[in-house]
Amino acid sequence: MQINLSGHHVDISEPLRQYVYNKFIRLQRHSDQITNSDVILIVEKSVQKSEARVHIAGAEIFAAAESENMYAAIDLMTDKLDRQLIKHKEKTRGH
Repeated sequence: MQINLSGHHVDISEPLRQYVYNKFIRLQRHSDQITNSDVILIVEKSVQKSEARVHIAGAEIFAAAESENMYAAIDLMTDKLDRQLIKHKEKTRGH
């Protein structure tokens, strides 16, 4: 799985990069068909936002979250992606 990480108005430090990578490894447990992930971390005044677009076989999943803390925003975003991946997996298993 390839993860493209970029930041708007924020420098991507190594601990932040490692945190995002570890969270996306967790997503790979639910679907081994993830090919590419684009993650954008955004800082606007006091709001920290994280957005991700995950490319899997047959679909593209998007999730966004915001919080006062960047790590909390990443947690919320990966939880949303996790639920969407499980839902997509159940749909394809039904076919």
